[in-house]
Amino acid sequence: MSVKITKTTAFHDVPKTVLAVLKKDTKLTELWNGLTEIQRNEWACYATTGAKPETKEKHVKRMVSDMKDGKKTPCCWPGCPHRRPKAAKWFGKKK
Repeated sequence: MSVKITKTTAFHDVPKTVLAVLKKDTKLTELWNGLTEIQRNEWACYATTGAKPETKEKHVKRMVSDMKDGKKTPCCWPGCPHRRPKAAKWFGKKK
């Protein structure tokens, strides 16, 4: 029996890459559904942050690992710059 995936977050749409891993793993989907909208938003933003596809793929893998370890948001990450303007300074262009 499949578990319905909660697709609401505070700001972002759930990325296709995240949906793909959630569809494959019922336990992960249950963990995802147990998060708040803001917590799901942080993971959704984290999974799409990165200039290279390889970086985004690493972020999705880390999301899976961290969530299974009980983490509810990405560790050592300033937060979604789209939801928190003060976090945007960490994502600016480097000179």
